[in-house]
Amino acid sequence: MKIGVFTVLFGNLSFGEMLAKVKSYGLDAVEIGCGGYPGKAHCNPAELLADPNKLATWRKQLEDSGLELSALSCHGNPLHPQPEIARRFHEDWRNAVLLAEKLGVKTIVGFSGCPGDSDNARWPNWVTCAWPPDYLEILKYQWEEKLIPYWQKEAKFAADHGIERIAFEMHPGFCVYNPYTLLKLREAVGPIIGANLDPSHLFWQGIDVVAAIRKLGEAGALYHFHAKDTYIDPYNTAVDGALDARPYQDIPHRSWTFRSVGYGHDLKTWKDIVSALRTVGYDGVLSIEHEDAMASIDEGFRKAVETLKAAILREQPATPWWT
Repeated sequence: MKIGVFTVLFGNLSFGEMLAKVKSYGLDAVEIGCGGYPGKAHCNPAELLADPNKLATWRKQLEDSGLELSALSCHGNPLHPQPEIARRFHEDWRNAVLLAEKLGVKTIVGFSGCPGDSDNARWPNWVTCAWPPDYLEILKYQWEEKLIPYWQKEAKFAADHGIERIAFEMHPGFCVYNPYTLLKLREAVGPIIGANLDPSHLFWQGIDVVAAIRKLGEAGALYHFHAKDTYIDPYNTAVDGALDARPYQDIPHRSWTFRSVGYGHDLKTWKDIVSALRTVGYDGVLSIEHEDAMASIDEGFRKAVETLKAAILREQPATPWWT
């Protein structure tokens, strides 16, 4: 098992500076944003695809760093009901696929997207309950007319260009937000669809992360992993529950807050997560995603690295010599 980082937190650094910084922490891999919400600070696919010399230079910098490229990430909403917004996200996704093909990268991380409630909508509509019955009609429209047809088409495009794994981050606000919805889309589209399992979004939904890992792993649908934590405020959650639309800056009143690894859940929890990943055969990268509003970028990142280094198992397991 390896430790990496989703490099968007170092967007203020040049590509070379970012690679050197990651290497200085003794990490193994990078996950690089190349469009959508994460931006293109370290990788602009359209530019690299248009200029073979730029692409060769970019690739050589990465190779010289000795860091593995665990995935390209293009988190967006290509199903946005406003056509121009959807088009931009779609173009980013397509360019990410074409660049991944050039680089030999087999995994792209992203979001499933979320449509509106009709063809006349202007904003996405995330449905969280089954009554009144209007909401079930919205879900039927979103899944059958938008989500499934789009990803059936894009899964074929990705596969035609050598992509083996589309790893959806299960994120509230989008159609795929938990193991049930992930597996539902996988069943409709095919095994190219799997999960980028980010515990932070599961923790606050009340999901047992180890159980989710077991469920997705047994289905062969665990393709990538984000190492990010969430602190559940016991007082605020007891009063208001887990659904919380307060601004992320309003930490004293929120029901939950994203934290660096180890600051939402203890080392034992993270060791259990690592053990569950090993149980289902995942031996890939734990890619740190740092979004802790209570820590600086460097300190929060450093603490996450320290916690994961104490939690991971790097060597292959021994055979049961005592039997």
